[in-house]
Amino acid sequence: MLELTMATVSGADAGVTAGMTMADAPSEPGAVLRVGRDASVCRLVTPEDWLFVSRVHLEFLCGPDGGWQVSWLRGSQADPSAEVRLVVGEYAQAVGYGSAVRLPRGGSGELVVQDRTAPRSVNVGFYHEV
Repeated sequence: MLELTMATVSGADAGVTAGMTMADAPSEPGAVLRVGRDASVCRLVTPEDWLFVSRVHLEFLCGPDGGWQVSWLRGSQADPSAEVRLVVGEYAQAVGYGSAVRLPRGGSGELVVQDRTAPRSVNVGFYHEV
């Protein structure tokens, strides 16, 4: 099972967790959870006017071994308006535009989608049950 929580944070709201949304999916090959502005395909939806987030920004996909990976999908622009980083404990790693990273099995952490032009972020916490 992969459990996700999402909070959208802008400058004055830093530290506030009100409005947090959640989604989960079983660790079955082919299971998918998406994060973005398009409510028709994303389980976790960001504000429509937050254009630094793509219609489908992050995709969590369960592989054949039951392990999960997250991909930062390429949007319609050649250069992204955001940065994405994976934080697990004290370890932080940038996620490249259009690339994928495996999530630790039985672990938890956070993906942070940071606007490059304003103090706004989308924080997606994850917990991957073994």
